[in-house]
Amino acid sequence: MTDTPQKDRPWLFRTYAGHSTAAASNALYRSNLAKGQTGLSVAFDLPTQTGYDSDHELARGEVGKVGVPVAHLGDMRALFDQIPLEQMNTSMTINATAPWLLALYIAVAEEQGADVSKLQGTVQNDIIKEYLSRGTYICAPKPSLRMITDVGAFTREHLPKWNPMNVCSYHLQEAGATPDQELAFALATATAVLDDLKGKVAPEDFPEMVGRISFFVNAGIRFVTEMCKMRAFVDLWDEICRERYDVDDPKYRRFRYGVQVNSLGLTEQQPENNVYRILLEMLAVTLSKNARARAVQLPAWNEALGLPRPWDQQWSLRMQQILAFETDLLEYDDLFDGNPAVERKVEALKEGARAELRQIDAMGGAVNAIEYMKSRLVESNAERIQGIETGATTVIGVNRYETGELSPLTSGPDAIMVADPEAEADQIARLHAWREARDPQRVDQALAALRQAAADGSNIMPASIEAAKAGVTTGEWGQMLRAAFGEYRGPTGVSASPSNNVQGLDDIRAEVDAVSTRLGRRLSFMVGKPGLDGHSNGAEQIAARARDCGMAISYEGIRLTPSEIVARAREENPHVLGLSILSGSHVSLVRDLMAQLRKEGMDLPVIVGGIIPDPDAEILRNAGVARIYTPKDFELNRIMADIVTLADPKAIAAE
Repeated sequence: MTDTPQKDRPWLFRTYAGHSTAAASNALYRSNLAKGQTGLSVAFDLPTQTGYDSDHELARGEVGKVGVPVAHLGDMRALFDQIPLEQMNTSMTINATAPWLLALYIAVAEEQGADVSKLQGTVQNDIIKEYLSRGTYICAPKPSLRMITDVGAFTREHLPKWNPMNVCSYHLQEAGATPDQELAFALATATAVLDDLKGKVAPEDFPEMVGRISFFVNAGIRFVTEMCKMRAFVDLWDEICRERYDVDDPKYRRFRYGVQVNSLGLTEQQPENNVYRILLEMLAVTLSKNARARAVQLPAWNEALGLPRPWDQQWSLRMQQILAFETDLLEYDDLFDGNPAVERKVEALKEGARAELRQIDAMGGAVNAIEYMKSRLVESNAERIQGIETGATTVIGVNRYETGELSPLTSGPDAIMVADPEAEADQIARLHAWREARDPQRVDQALAALRQAAADGSNIMPASIEAAKAGVTTGEWGQMLRAAFGEYRGPTGVSASPSNNVQGLDDIRAEVDAVSTRLGRRLSFMVGKPGLDGHSNGAEQIAARARDCGMAISYEGIRLTPSEIVARAREENPHVLGLSILSGSHVSLVRDLMAQLRKEGMDLPVIVGGIIPDPDAEILRNAGVARIYTPKDFELNRIMADIVTLADPKAIAAE
């Protein structure tokens, strides 16, 4: 009789979810938990992430699009209705407003009668990657770092089971990071935080705080490299904990991480192929026992098309459950220990990461090296895109084996979920009612205490919790911090110097020169990002390629209102205006901007890029948009040729 091998416990099964309203998201969470999900992963909308209320000008069109709006304690209460927080493990993907959302979470837990010291979960709370890749920052790096460690010190005393920071390398890879860069930039972020936190907790408590830092990583399609990257993460983190922080206890040196597998590589073309991509990417973070993820959340196969439906999310959840419960993966020791090929790759990745870390340390650490890291990501992403354009990097269904049967899964009006068009108005109405019903004197006192804490260096959490209970809104909390610390705009990473390494530009450069001669000045192209969407990778690559083609470019970065973009266009008089919106708010924002251009009497061609379903594309064309680009339009040189044609007076006359 053979012994039955003892299985390891599976990782936490999560689905990153939240949309429309707190009540709608609550229903989705309870449904997912009933299907076997074992932890919650909350997606917040862009106004919540960036510290604006739902009725702010910048929030127009963004409410409830990429996540759930949480503007006050009532929204947080509705979000977790009938979900006992003392028993739940909740991950909140929130960064700039992490102290505020955690304060609201604690206030709701107390209302439920929970023992706050038993709360388990994570706030991402990684503001450094926001400057590099995601763009949802509020303040400049130094006050932002201070608030990260305020959360850490507070949880050490009051929420000992809570992870106060989840270093997020996920978006670094989405922004083009190589494995070496992802390792180095994430570890540099962690050390910047721990160096600052060291002065806020007692020396005897510091090793435990090191042990509470977790990571949130990305796993791409090169799954052997990605598996080796995770083993390198484990080794490098152990090395840093021992050598930099003198942490002796192995349990506090353990590299704890969750994962969302790569969304960057999900294709609009032949989207059913994404199922295989997601599965292979999941294997990268589960096959190696010594570097296995503690929590896994998978995108849906159709995310390059729009919002996934509950059924699409269920399909990804079932993928995890089949691997964990039907296969024998969890019955074995590490499958790769002693493998010479794996060991060579891991060592090479570690050496590459150490070289980047030395460079960052020489610049004074991650907070001081943000501009350097941002420029490195833009360069790496340009190389990635050029590889796909030239065919050096194969993407099935995109640049190889493009012909095939149409997917029946993408047909019909219900192929993707559409955000409730009434959700924004409903959210704003409830926000106004909330403001009317609260005690204004208590709100004023709470905001004054928050301002004082920001000014005198006190831990921001106690004042934030009191503000949450007093009825302060997310926008009021964010505005108080902007008043205390000042406004900030992050670097774009797009240098003024053109690159000569891009292939196939000679003909386009010649056309740019010829059209510039006909125009009487250098062909000018302006890139704008209206609204709160901070996914700037596409805008950066378009701006950089236009620069490399010889155009005069203008790109200020993220988070502009339509009126601000129109004012810039009036001042700079570009020949073509390009807009990039990936948050799903393209219809309302573009309509607004086009109306303002007409009101100003400005007749210039406008092109728009984003995840834009066909019905929305028709709406934008009817609004006057000249060209629309979606993720399937990966050939940047073709887009450049379109821009040249749109600006060419000869081509315009021919029409």
